[in-house]
Amino acid sequence: MSTITPAELFELRRSDHPVPAAQRATLLEHPKFGTVFSDHMARARWTRAGGWADRRVEAYAPLTLDPASAVLHYAQEIFEGLKAYAHADGSVWSFRPQANAARFARSATRLALPVLSEADFLGAISALVAADREWVPTGEETSLYLRPFMYASERFLGVRPADAVEFLVIASPVGPYFSSGVKPVSIWVSRDYHRAGPGGTGAAKCGGNYAASLLPQQEAYAKGFEQVCFLDVDGEALEELGGMNVMVVHADGRVSTPPVSGTILEGVTRSSILTLLAEAGHAVTEEPVLLSDLRAGLASGEVTEVFACGTAAVMTPIGRLASDDFDLTVGDGAAGPVTVATRRQLTDIQYGRAADPHGWLYRLA
Repeated sequence: MSTITPAELFELRRSDHPVPAAQRATLLEHPKFGTVFSDHMARARWTRAGGWADRRVEAYAPLTLDPASAVLHYAQEIFEGLKAYAHADGSVWSFRPQANAARFARSATRLALPVLSEADFLGAISALVAADREWVPTGEETSLYLRPFMYASERFLGVRPADAVEFLVIASPVGPYFSSGVKPVSIWVSRDYHRAGPGGTGAAKCGGNYAASLLPQQEAYAKGFEQVCFLDVDGEALEELGGMNVMVVHADGRVSTPPVSGTILEGVTRSSILTLLAEAGHAVTEEPVLLSDLRAGLASGEVTEVFACGTAAVMTPIGRLASDDFDLTVGDGAAGPVTVATRRQLTDIQYGRAADPHGWLYRLA
């Protein structure tokens, strides 16, 4: 008796206009983040009357949206981000996709969207990667970035949960998130804007959270900084960067990070790093990181490293932290040993260069 896998539920309708092999090879030599996309996309449709249906993998193509589509007016949408990694033996793996599926479900619940099952989430990314296996790059620090997303497609104007929803996954070959490589970045601490508030959508991965970060990010660029860090609504404790969690390394080896309390996105990379740090002997605390304490620690040398983490950039050392009333260098301004060692340990697991004792890897192709 044969068993149908979740990926086999997605009917493959091959593109009749794939990118020629020679052109694809050129695109994969030095892929930039999120600018080139593979030949296919996975998708499924949900209706309130019929549930999930029409699972398929088809040619990557523009979407057709009615001007009255609910997502365009009420921003009912969510997304995820994860990567497919080429291993030396030719296989392709993802890193903890079950955690992404669970977060996708939590985000859907918060945005009043239908919950997609873990089986459908894993089936969609597996079916897409199998169809576009040749798009997985093999260069240093490269991967195939996977972007699952869901949006309200019903044609209506009215503030209520939509009765029709589309789910899709697209794929983009990528290199390092920061073109300059793994180098310390400068961070502007925003005092005028907040990313999220209690009871809001801070714990959901939805576009509105990121749209709200764009103006302060733009202002940080204008001041000569590469990223912006947001504080809580009281303006006292660090929360996160526009798209990354923050961690602080102390001189005694302790590592602290803001707790997940509803206003901060629960990062998959974040939780993995906390596990690796604890196993390496670091005392890990999830507690409010007060800006006043961080400033004092940087000035005295009690804080030796600060880094940001997320799927896209993995781990990024922070070399400078500033705002209107302070400007401080983190350590000696270079990437610290804890950041460097932990990042190497994590990426070695992801790329199959080291053992995976936690069973974090999931084979896609």
